[in-house]
Amino acid sequence: MSKKLYLIFLITLISACAQQTTKGPILKPTPPLQQAESSADAFLWLEEVEGDKAINWVKARNKKSLDIIKKHPKFDALYENNKTIYNSNDRIPYVSQMNGYLYNFWRDETHVRGLYRRTTFEEYQKDEPMWETVLDIDALADADDENWVYKGMSCRYPKYDRCLINLSRGGADATVVKEFDLNKKAFVKNGFYLPESKNSITWVDLNTVMVGADFGPASMTDSGYVRTTRLWQRGTKIDDAPIIFEGKKTDVGVWPSVIYDGDKIYKFIIQSDSFYTRSWFVLDNNNQAKMLDIPKDIGFSGLIDGQVIFEMKSDWQVAGQTYLQGNLIAIDFEAFLNGSRNFSRIMQTDKNTSISSVTTSKNYVLVNTLQDVSSVIYQMKYNDGRWETKPVDLPAYGAMFVSGSSDKNNDVFINYSNHLTPSTLYFYNADTGQSEALKSLPAMFDSSDLKVEQFFMTAEDNTPIPYYVIMKKELVYDGKNPTILYGYGGFEVSLTPNYSSIVGTNWLEDGGVYVVANIRGGGEYGPAWHQAALKENRHIAFNDFIGVAEDLIAKGITSPQHLGISGGSNGGLLVGTAFTMRPDLFNAVLCAVPLLDMKRYNKLLAGASWMAEYGDPDITDEWAYIKTYSPYHNLKSELDYPKVFFTTSTRDDRVHPGHARKMAAKMESMGKDYFYYENIEGGHGGASNNDQSAYLRALTYSYFWHQLAR
Repeated sequence: MSKKLYLIFLITLISACAQQTTKGPILKPTPPLQQAESSADAFLWLEEVEGDKAINWVKARNKKSLDIIKKHPKFDALYENNKTIYNSNDRIPYVSQMNGYLYNFWRDETHVRGLYRRTTFEEYQKDEPMWETVLDIDALADADDENWVYKGMSCRYPKYDRCLINLSRGGADATVVKEFDLNKKAFVKNGFYLPESKNSITWVDLNTVMVGADFGPASMTDSGYVRTTRLWQRGTKIDDAPIIFEGKKTDVGVWPSVIYDGDKIYKFIIQSDSFYTRSWFVLDNNNQAKMLDIPKDIGFSGLIDGQVIFEMKSDWQVAGQTYLQGNLIAIDFEAFLNGSRNFSRIMQTDKNTSISSVTTSKNYVLVNTLQDVSSVIYQMKYNDGRWETKPVDLPAYGAMFVSGSSDKNNDVFINYSNHLTPSTLYFYNADTGQSEALKSLPAMFDSSDLKVEQFFMTAEDNTPIPYYVIMKKELVYDGKNPTILYGYGGFEVSLTPNYSSIVGTNWLEDGGVYVVANIRGGGEYGPAWHQAALKENRHIAFNDFIGVAEDLIAKGITSPQHLGISGGSNGGLLVGTAFTMRPDLFNAVLCAVPLLDMKRYNKLLAGASWMAEYGDPDITDEWAYIKTYSPYHNLKSELDYPKVFFTTSTRDDRVHPGHARKMAAKMESMGKDYFYYENIEGGHGGASNNDQSAYLRALTYSYFWHQLAR
C-alpha cells in the first residue's frame, strides 16, 4: 500500500448509500417526484428495488432472456472455461506488505467467498508457497449466517496489530466494520464496530479512531455519504463521541485521514463539495481544523521525508509562479503550513504524457506515467534539498502498476502486462535499481496468431483519439469480422493495455476482434483529457466513441451488422447514449450496471455525487444539455434499435438497478426487443463470487456471438 497514506477518502466510483439493517441491504428510498414528473414516468415503480411487483418483473425478463442466451451453442463451454479461469491456482497472488509478512486475499473453487492469508517473502518466491490463513470469509459467513463479501481492511500503522475489516452483505458498497486482531487472527471482543452503512473510519491510535457513519438523515449528505467526523474512544458509545468536523448537506461527503511521515502524524479531514473539488483540513493537537491553502481540485499524492507532493489538475498561480496542469510539485510540509510557497517542480508532463499514479516506499517516490497509453515508471528521491529522477528499467509497451510497497523498506512489487502478454510480477529494489520477474501467469489463450495495433481516429476538432485493436494477424478487412468496441470515457479513468484471459478465450481465439477506445473523459492524457468532456461538453466523449466505431467501419475491420459495443457504469451510459444516437452503427450493445435516466440519476443512490461530471438535471440550463443525450429520454418509437443486453444487480447500491429496469421496460412498451439479466446480489460489479463472474461473462460473450456472428 502507498506509504503511510491511510486515506479513507477515495472519491472514485465507489460507495453509495444504504441504511443500517440486520439482514440484507435496504436501499434508501428515493425522494418523491413532483406530480408532473411522476405522471410522465410510467415506470417509476421499477425503482422500488425489492418491491414484489418490480422483482416479479425482473424474474420474468430474466427467464425470457436466459432461455435464449443459455441455449447458444457456446454458452456451456464458455461457462466451464470461465470457471476454470476464475478458480485457477495459476493466478498471481498480489500482496501487500505489513510487518515482515506478505498478505493476500484469495478466492477459488473451494474458497468461494475468499481467504485473507499471509506468508513470508522467502515462501512467496516459491512456485507453491505455504500460506497461513488469517481470516476465512466462507467460514465467517457460515458462522454468522450472512452472505458476507470481503471489502478490504485498514490496519493500524505502524504496528499493524489491529485492523478494521469491511464486510458487505451480498456485494453492496455499504459495509459492516469489525475490529480484528491481526496477531491473534480473531475479532476483538467488544472492539470497534459499525453496523451496516456507508461509513468512513481511520485509526488515530490503538484506542482512538476518527469515524463517520449513518447516525440518521442529518448525518448524511445528499449524495448518501457521511458529513460528520467524530473522535471515538475505545470503551465509549459512538453516539457519545464528540463531533470534531461537520460538512454541509450539499457536500459529496466528509472523510477523515491519517498520514504518517517518519515519527510525525498528521490528522486530516477532507471535505468534498463535488466529485473533483475538496478542501483539506489539518487538525491541531486540540482537533481544531485549519484549511490548507491549496486549489480545491489539487491531488494530494504523498508525504515523504518532510516533503508533501501535489498533482496539479489545473494551472495554479501562487507567489509569482505558475504551476501547470498535469505536473507534480513538492514542498517542505512544515514550511508550507507556516506560509512558504516555494514549491519544486518535480515532474512536468507533455501533451503525450500523463501521470497515472504516485506511490511511495521508505525513501522513494514511484511515478507511473502513461505515454500514449503505455506505462513508463520514474523513480524519484529527495536528497540534499533536491529531487533526483530516473526511469525504472522495465519492459516497454504495456500497462504497469505498483501492486505492493511499504514504508519500512524500498522493496516494491510491480505488475506488467499488455493485451497479449500475461501478467508478470516484478520484485523491484529501488535502492539498487534491480528487478526480478518473480511470478508470471501462463498463457491462458493462444496468441500466436494475434496482433495488436494502435490507431488514431481524428475527431471533428482535429484531436487524435487513440484506440487499440486486438485481432488475428491475417484478418481480412472485408467488413465481416464480429467486433466488440469497449469504452468508458469518464471520471479520469484510463483504459490501459490489459491481458484478459476471458476476452482471449471467449472472443479472440475464435476470430472475434476486440477494440479498446481511449476517448476523452478518461485520464489517458491527463486532467485536460478528462475535463474536455465534462458537463455541457459530454457529447465529446460520445462523439469520440462513435467516431472510433465509424473509423473501424471505414477501415473495413467490421460493419454495423457485425459491430457490438460494451460498457459498464459510466460506460453503460456511454453505450446507452451511443445506441440511441446512432442505432444504425451497431448490432449488439452490452449495457452493464448503467446510468440511463439522467433526469433522475442524482436522486438515486450515490448519483448526487456525480453532478460535477454530468451536471445537475434540476437546474434548467443544465438539464437543457443533459436531456439531449439522456438515453431514457431519447428513445424514439419510430427508430429501430439493436437488441440490447441490459445487465444489473439488485444489490447494486451505487448505480441504481432502476436505470436498466426502466430503460428495458420503456423499450418493451415501444415494441423494441432486448435481453435483460439482473443478478440478485453482486453489488456494482454485477457478481459477488467467481462462479457468478464466470456465469455473467459466459452470458455476455454468448450474447455477442449470437448477435454478431450471423
